[in-house]
Amino acid sequence: MDNKFLEIIKTRRSCRKFESRQIADDELEAVLEAGTYAPSAHGSQDGFIVAVQEKEMMERISAMNARVMGVESNPFYNAPTYILVFAPAESQNALQDGSCILENMMLAAHAIGLGTCWINREREMFATDEGKDLMKEMGLPDGLMGVGALATGYPAAPGHTAKPRKEGYVRIIK
Repeated sequence: MDNKFLEIIKTRRSCRKFESRQIADDELEAVLEAGTYAPSAHGSQDGFIVAVQEKEMMERISAMNARVMGVESNPFYNAPTYILVFAPAESQNALQDGSCILENMMLAAHAIGLGTCWINREREMFATDEGKDLMKEMGLPDGLMGVGALATGYPAAPGHTAKPRKEGYVRIIK
């Protein structure tokens, strides 16, 4: 089957090397909008998406993530934009809904020539007092948890080719 969307899915790979130039506003808005169209439990749209391009806040976020990871390097691979996803901590579907938001944005970014890498540890980061203070600075309501983040920018190198799919990955029962 020849389908452009399926080709986008098959060719999207994590990007860990970014150009330093900032992404265009219209491209960022397109990626963020794609996140808003992600499915959510009962159509609740409970998630929050925060794009960060301000250097000082990016440094704080990177340092928090690095501490959780136990490294000193930048876990966001020096991307020019970080996109954070939050969801209500009490929601039974917080991780699922937030993950759908992140996936929609990764696919949209790839479709317009941007690279992304899903960054973990936001749950641990934003459960701290420092993280809660940072969420307040972002204008977010209380009671949220970090779900994940995307390092986002123009790829500085071509993406890798997909590995062959493993045997027995899919089963069809009729």
